[in-house]
Amino acid sequence: MRRGPATAKLNLAMVVGPRREDGMHEVATVLQRVDLADRVALEPAAALSVEGFDDTIVRGALESLAAAAGVSPRWRVRLTKRIPASAGLGGGSSDAATALRLANATLPEPLPPRRLHELAAATGADVPFFLEQGPQLASGDGTTLRPLALPQDYWVVLVLPRWAAKPSTAAVYDAFDERRGGRGFRTRRAALRRALDGVMRARDLDALPPNDLATSPLADDLRALGAFRADVTGAGPIVYGLFQHLEPARAARRAAGRFGRTWLTVPAWYG
Repeated sequence: MRRGPATAKLNLAMVVGPRREDGMHEVATVLQRVDLADRVALEPAAALSVEGFDDTIVRGALESLAAAAGVSPRWRVRLTKRIPASAGLGGGSSDAATALRLANATLPEPLPPRRLHELAAATGADVPFFLEQGPQLASGDGTTLRPLALPQDYWVVLVLPRWAAKPSTAAVYDAFDERRGGRGFRTRRAALRRALDGVMRARDLDALPPNDLATSPLADDLRALGAFRADVTGAGPIVYGLFQHLEPARAARRAAGRFGRTWLTVPAWYG
């Protein structure tokens, strides 16, 4: 039995452009792991099964791996979910990447990292990130990655508002297109890159542009509670707040409990 954590991610900035010919959108997004994590256990089996959570992205990833390796998909996967689903934290993508990594290690001839990255990219835009270490700038359709040297010395409060009724991610992007949100993408992408060049301390992350896809009044509430940066992650609905010190973060988490479910976590380098 092989086991591994599947960490959540934050979009510390998310700049979104127009829809591409392949149906995806151009993006420039800063991806950072946090140590809130699912657990993935995998072992060889007579047939492919995914237990603990009905996760089709994990099943699809393993079927693709088996086809690429020329073997039958014979693994039993057990998922222990801690990351809330459909919340903007990338839990399904992280589960898929961890399952790919664990299953690849069971092959007589494991696929090389580049081929595994290709399979991950075909599975979902966020999946390749979870095969890498450290924060990354994701561009193109989200699968082109560049490592970033960002500070990791801060605390993160996550809030899942109890009134959240998030539409599908596709619907969020459709609404973005309807309001012509992709206009000025190159200018906003350049501003993101300039802001990244100036990040030396944790507080400098506040200079990153806000999320293009989604906003929430909870970001203002977290700032009022002491966060030096607060925004929606991904397509939402989770809102994060970044805090320099533990005690203010703990106090903010307690206070934010009136809005919904909360977590206190920290940046993570690898799953």
